[in-house]
Amino acid sequence: MSVGFSTVPADIRVPLFYAEVDNSQANSGASTLRRLLVGQVNDDADSPEIGSLVLVARTAEARAIAGDGSMLAAMHKQHRAIDSAGEVWCLPLKAVGTPAKADVTVTGTVTVAGLVNLYIAGQRVRVPVVAGATADVVAAALAESINAAPDMPVKATAEATAVKLVAKFSGELGNDIQLQLNRLGRNNGEVTPAGLVLTITAMTGGTGTPDIAEAMAALGDEEFEFICQPWTDTATLDAWKVAMDDSAGRWSWAKQLYGHVYTAKRGTLGQLVAAGRLRNDPHVSIHGCEKGVPQPVWEIAAQWAARTAVFISADPARPTQTGALAGIEPAPSSERFMLTERQSLLTSGIATACYTGGNYRIERAVTTYQRNDLGQPDDSYLDSETLHQSAHVIRYLRGIITSKYGRSKLANDGTRFGAGQAIVTPIVIRGELIAAYGALERDGIVENSELFKEYLVVERDPRNPNRVSVLFPPDLVNQLRVFALAYQFRLQYPEAV
Repeated sequence: MSVGFSTVPADIRVPLFYAEVDNSQANSGASTLRRLLVGQVNDDADSPEIGSLVLVARTAEARAIAGDGSMLAAMHKQHRAIDSAGEVWCLPLKAVGTPAKADVTVTGTVTVAGLVNLYIAGQRVRVPVVAGATADVVAAALAESINAAPDMPVKATAEATAVKLVAKFSGELGNDIQLQLNRLGRNNGEVTPAGLVLTITAMTGGTGTPDIAEAMAALGDEEFEFICQPWTDTATLDAWKVAMDDSAGRWSWAKQLYGHVYTAKRGTLGQLVAAGRLRNDPHVSIHGCEKGVPQPVWEIAAQWAARTAVFISADPARPTQTGALAGIEPAPSSERFMLTERQSLLTSGIATACYTGGNYRIERAVTTYQRNDLGQPDDSYLDSETLHQSAHVIRYLRGIITSKYGRSKLANDGTRFGAGQAIVTPIVIRGELIAAYGALERDGIVENSELFKEYLVVERDPRNPNRVSVLFPPDLVNQLRVFALAYQFRLQYPEAV
């Protein structure tokens, strides 16, 4: 018998017709590139999902789990504003620590009716005030308006002429909540009513981070391609480095889970450069934003990850540059990083954005990887797109091999077996890999197929007769990053005289 069956027994005697279905040659499916948002819940949240992975399709569900104005709910809202179709999972966490606090002090009496425009985490609170309103009246109205906004990350109480603000969740990231007065300026109708003076102190005093060990335990071996988490302290980033690494982590041969971590950090050029040079992890991208960006870092990271997820899911080889983050507003023009400053960030492992065409946009999503094991410069993992490309190629090959040859017998090249036998030889696998590479080339993921054939190695392991070892050397297509033009003008060509 030359035809190999998987389930129909060779010694069946009962008549007559039997058929088994074999789907090994029909698989054309692709992995779902799942998204993960890791964020904090409010201190008073008590959902049973806290500390566990949960599929969250709608922002209303995120609010129910984490609370109104919570970090996690804001992340989900910003993510869904860009990525409306992706499968989004959340890992809600609580931080052990203290919440950040700030004061808005009101002095004076309104002499001309107007509007008080206070921005908290990029959200505007607009309070109308009438002539004659005293400072305590304005403070009470301001506190009431803040508490009436469900997405506000702070709670407010009026104490005489001061508005006391407290973050709804504990932790050091509460210090990142930006408070701004009349952010759009006089030209856009934002000016403090005559007679009033509002004095703002920055959010401070927030301490603590969630238990990262708890987060990693909850993550388990679930596969996520886009992981967004907002903490950039050393302990948290070190934990993600271990979780993602190539030896025993999610990129290891044993787990093959892959994925990439996206986060954001606010600071001056010097602070961000210093932070980037301390890291060296190919599986983490840290977006460095200016101090004047109004939205908190967790919202910036969520939009960055969402835009990347949409682009990479559509084509893992195209660059994510120019991707618009519509929910993020830029710092004032005088505070934005200039080209030379963004160059310094990119050479220090910090991803950059720029404001152009009316939108805050991804400029280059570099990773923090900068040096090899001997401390020498290494750009092999410079861009996050390279990691997504590689994961795509490996998953594609895994799908082919496991579908077609999951229960195959292995023989040497030249073995004379009958047609239809479930036997595979090294040369058959080689042909399969070359065909797969051709398909990847047609999809624009790899290039130079002839050279690939030359360097491809498929051999039966001499020490293990049940093993085939493969050296698979793809030439990944690159991204157009720089267009350099020498504009050598003339007033007239000599030949034209």
